Amino acid sequence: MGFRKDFLWGGATAANQCEGGYDQGGRGLANVDVVPIGKDRFPIISGKMKHFDFDDEHFYPAKGAIDMYHRYKEDIALFGEMGFKTYRLSIAWSRIFPKGDESEPNEEGLAFYEDLFKECHKHGIEPLVTITHFDCPMHLVETYGAWRSRKLIGFYENLCRVLFNRYKGLVKYWLTFNEINMILHAPFMGAGLYFEEGDNEEQIKYQAAHHELVASAIATKIAHEVDPENQVGCMLAAGNYYPYTSNPEDYFAAVQKDRENYFFIDVQSRGAYPSYALKEMERKGIELEIADGDLELLKEHTVDFISFSYYSSRTVSTDPEMNKKVAGNIFASLKNPYLKASEWGWQIDPLGLRSTMNQLYDRYQKPLFIVENGLGAVDTPDENGYVADDYRIDYLRDHIKAMKDAVEIDGVDLMGYTSWGCIDLVSASTGEMKKRYGFIYVDRDNDGNGTLKRSKKKSFDWYKKVIASNGEDLD
Repeated sequence: MGFRKDFLWGGATAANQCEGGYDQGGRGLANVDVVPIGKDRFPIISGKMKHFDFDDEHFYPAKGAIDMYHRYKEDIALFGEMGFKTYRLSIAWSRIFPKGDESEPNEEGLAFYEDLFKECHKHGIEPLVTITHFDCPMHLVETYGAWRSRKLIGFYENLCRVLFNRYKGLVKYWLTFNEINMILHAPFMGAGLYFEEGDNEEQIKYQAAHHELVASAIATKIAHEVDPENQVGCMLAAGNYYPYTSNPEDYFAAVQKDRENYFFIDVQSRGAYPSYALKEMERKGIELEIADGDLELLKEHTVDFISFSYYSSRTVSTDPEMNKKVAGNIFASLKNPYLKASEWGWQIDPLGLRSTMNQLYDRYQKPLFIVENGLGAVDTPDENGYVADDYRIDYLRDHIKAMKDAVEIDGVDLMGYTSWGCIDLVSASTGEMKKRYGFIYVDRDNDGNGTLKRSKKKSFDWYKKVIASNGEDLD
C-alpha cells in the first residue's frame, strides 16, 4: 500500500513572503510588512514605536516580495504544469480588512483571492488556505496590542465568516493559524505582540495564545456550519527533540521541549489544556483569563486534521557546558554529530520526519498533512536561468522516502505533502532571497534587484515525475 489515490501533492507559500503589493488593492499595513531583512529580524519588541513603521536604514522585503500579486496566473500555470493537486497559500488579513476592525470587508481584496482560487481550479489544483500566516493588521497592533486583547477573537471571527461564505465551493481545506507555537518564539513576527517596560512577557504570550486557540475553535465551528464539506486543520512547527546523551536527564529534557510545542496542538485536537501545560503555567505564575464558554468551545470544536512543518530535528542537553554551543535561528539546538546540515545550519534528518509523523499520529490519531518541508540553499543559475539543484532533489527524495515508510510500514494516515517555497520567495527566518527553496527560480536578490523572471530548475521536472507516479518514481 502506497499513498492514497487522492493524495494531495503540491507546494506551499505565504502571502507575506511572495505576494508583495503591500499598498495596493486597498490593502492595509501588517506586522509582517515592517520586519526588515537581517539577523535581528525576530527581536522581542520593546518600546511601542520600534518596528511599527518603515525607516530609511533597512530593506523591507515583504513590500514587493516576488510580486505574485501581479503574477499569480503565471505562477499557478507553472504549478499546474508540475501536476500540483493542491496549492497551500495564505490570506493577507489586511487585504480583506485593511485595519482589521472594520464592519465591512475590502471587496478588491476579496475579488483578488476569488480570482486566484478560480485560477487554481482551472489547473485542477485544490487550494489549501491558511487564514493567518503570521499576519496581523498594524492597526490592531497599535490600537489593541494585537492578540493580547480578547477583542481580536471577534475581529478574527469576522474575517473567518467572510472567507468561509465568500469562498464556499472554491476552498474546502483550511488552516487556522500557521505554526501557532511560534507565538512563544517570535511574538511580533508571529502574532504582532510587543512589550512595554514592566510587562510580564510570559503572561502576555500565553494569554495571547489562549485567544488564538479560542479563535481557532470558533473558526472550526463556523467552517463546519457554513459548509459541512470544509475540513479544518491546525498547524505547528514540528521536529522532535533528541536527548544529546542517554543520560535520563537529557531524555526528560527532550520530552519537556517537545511538550512546549505540542501543548497548542493538544488543545486544538483534543479539546482541552493538558495537565502538564497547566502545571507549567502555574509554576510560572501565569493566570489565564478564561471567559465563560471558552473551554466548551475548545472541547466541542476540535480540528479535523493535523498539519505541520518539518525541516529538521533538534537536540537538547542538560549539561551547562554543552549548552554554550546551542545555535539556531528560532528553535535553538545543539549540533547533532550524526547529521549533516544545510548552509544555514539546519540539520538534515529524513528519519526524523518519520519519527515526528509517528509521534504525532500516535498522540492524536487524526490524519496528518505535511504542509512545509524543504531545503533552503544558495542556487547559482546558468546564463539561461537554469539551476541544476541536485542537492534539493536529494533532500526531498530522502524525506519523501521517509514519509512513505511512515505510511506503508507504520500505518500513519497522511493526507498530503506540500513542499515549502515551491517558487523562490522571501525567507521567513532571515528575510533573504538567496535562501531559496523553490522548483522555480525567481530573478531577485536580497536587495530587491532583479527582473522577477521565473525559470524552471532541475527539481521542477523531478517533482513533476514524483507527482505523476504518486510518489513511486523518486529517481
